[in-house]
Amino acid sequence: MKPFEAPLDDILYSLNHVAGAADLPDWESDFAAEIGAHFASFAEGEIAPLDEPGDMQGCALTDGRVSMPDGFAAVYADYAEQGWPSLTVPEEYGGQGLGALMLAVTSEIFSGANHSLQMVTGLVPGAVRTLLNFGTDDQKSRHIPPLASGETLATMCLTEPGAGSDLSRVRCKAEPDGNSWSITGEKIFISGGDQDMSERILHLVLARTSDNGVKGLSLFLCPCTRADDSRNAVTVTRIEEKMGLHASPTCQLAFDGAEAELIGEEGQGLMAMFTMMNHARADVALQGVAHAARAYDIASSYAAERQQGRGADGQPVTLDQHADVRRMLDEIDWLAVSGRAMAHLAFVTMEAGDNPNLVEFLTPVTKVYCTEAGMRGAELGVQVLGGYGYLREYRIEQTYRDARITAIYEGANGIHARVLATRLAQGPVGDAFEAFVTAEQARWTTAEIDTALAQWQAARTRLAQEDPSVLAHSFMQVTIDTLLACLRARLQNSAEHHPNPDRIKRICA
Repeated sequence: MKPFEAPLDDILYSLNHVAGAADLPDWESDFAAEIGAHFASFAEGEIAPLDEPGDMQGCALTDGRVSMPDGFAAVYADYAEQGWPSLTVPEEYGGQGLGALMLAVTSEIFSGANHSLQMVTGLVPGAVRTLLNFGTDDQKSRHIPPLASGETLATMCLTEPGAGSDLSRVRCKAEPDGNSWSITGEKIFISGGDQDMSERILHLVLARTSDNGVKGLSLFLCPCTRADDSRNAVTVTRIEEKMGLHASPTCQLAFDGAEAELIGEEGQGLMAMFTMMNHARADVALQGVAHAARAYDIASSYAAERQQGRGADGQPVTLDQHADVRRMLDEIDWLAVSGRAMAHLAFVTMEAGDNPNLVEFLTPVTKVYCTEAGMRGAELGVQVLGGYGYLREYRIEQTYRDARITAIYEGANGIHARVLATRLAQGPVGDAFEAFVTAEQARWTTAEIDTALAQWQAARTRLAQEDPSVLAHSFMQVTIDTLLACLRARLQNSAEHHPNPDRIKRICA
């Protein structure tokens, strides 16, 4: 088994020299390296060792409460004590006030070390952002500090048995009840819907306050306990048996007149919820990157040690000396490096704050490419290891299983492709992407960007002439190819800043 090793050098190179973080006024690369090194050490030493036993043990539902695998509560206590939940929380609420780029560093490392545990803890930054944007001063002061301290973990409760991607079918109902609201209904696929790590759980629940379609949906804060510390009327009716992420409890929740409070305006639940969902989608992109990077680490280490066959001189050679294995290793590495660069570009553009249309365009593209990169990287990694890749021993089969969900949750990839083709490609959002590629074309003057841009422009024109939903998949692919052409140029021209420039040049060739 190859122990987890955080790809910190790759992450810092990507942020500083590819995505342009160094151009942001508040970015301190040395400080980021220091924070990243601290978290990498914690992840390698404490979080990652629980990944395999957690996968094998899984979670348990006993008397309506969920038990996490052995060791998870203790490592979460260390995580909270070290202050990691507060990383991006504003200082006035007990946080460290650091930006989203610092979270991008720790989040990828966390996902690579133990995706299941990251899933349960990872919604806190999105919940805080939702509270900051839509909460009252009283709601912020009551709910954000416990999220920052680790006392409280958050969930996102959207999906119902009859309402998956079509949120207009949400039937969970919220009704006024004195000074609060009462929620009744059922939610499914709720990550971390219950667990025994944090003292409290704050459910963010999308519920219906009128019959006016999606305009009748509102967002609510539903704590696991009431003000008097009695248990709120939220019950775990089952935890799902899943292909992967066995140590992450995916719960079905029943709300039976649960006490809740409205956040934001009544009828504007989707607007508030998308603040949390957009953070989650960026996080999911990094999960895909983390799996591709982990697959490369396992496969490349194995291939460098495993002797098979002979070279041209008749002497025994390791697997990585065979052309087909080298091809697969380079592809896995490219998927991780390019996906990371794409995700980081989206994060840097978001932090810069001067091009929201480009952020809106990049979000679905990044989510699709990075999650599919994670799946493809894991699949190739299994192939490199051959029969051993199919066994538990080398753990890449767990990477394969855990990565698969990323293309499904936080919006199935096909839905993101449809949104891109039918809504985002035309108008100012699509213009922002075209302007970005045109600027990259002038900056690097490569034939690959010229060709890719011309093909993208032709595909964009077709969207206006034909049914864009039919063209959605192909348009997403040509968009990804165009963005990758720009990122390849950036990588090639910054390779000397990487500790192993020959590796970057090879996978970009």
